[in-house]
Amino acid sequence: MDELFQALPKLLRAAGESEEVCEAASFAAWRRVAGDALRATAVPFRLYRKTLVVSVPDATWRKQLEEISPQLLFRLNSLLGQALVTYIEFRIDPQTVNGERARLRQSPYERLAQEDAALRRAVELDEAASAIHDEDLRRRFLLAAGSCMNRTGKP
Repeated sequence: MDELFQALPKLLRAAGESEEVCEAASFAAWRRVAGDALRATAVPFRLYRKTLVVSVPDATWRKQLEEISPQLLFRLNSLLGQALVTYIEFRIDPQTVNGERARLRQSPYERLAQEDAALRRAVELDEAASAIHDEDLRRRFLLAAGSCMNRTGKP
């Protein structure tokens, strides 16, 4: 998994201004920064104009996370290798949080298999993109791949 996060800044630079790629990268970075302790409580929902919207179950969680958001923001952008996110907005959205909790209740083997498959796809995508010498063509390739992954629901 560390390979993916080491390649993340390079993938973002190659993707250019792709909203889909930026959002997917910020979601992955958020999950890494939040760690196991917050993964089921603070769920990334959307990246909009450099604001990462994170769903939380209630006002207590929102208040607690708002207090540490500067540290979370610093760690997030450090992992991304650029200031991709300038603000984190915590929204009360128990439905989204409950959906994430249900996903996390899958067996560890199912989750590991999904994460391993996602990592393999990301590494394959990075290798394929690095073989394209034309920057515009490489950017379009990454945009198309990101759109395809969004449609199929596969990270």
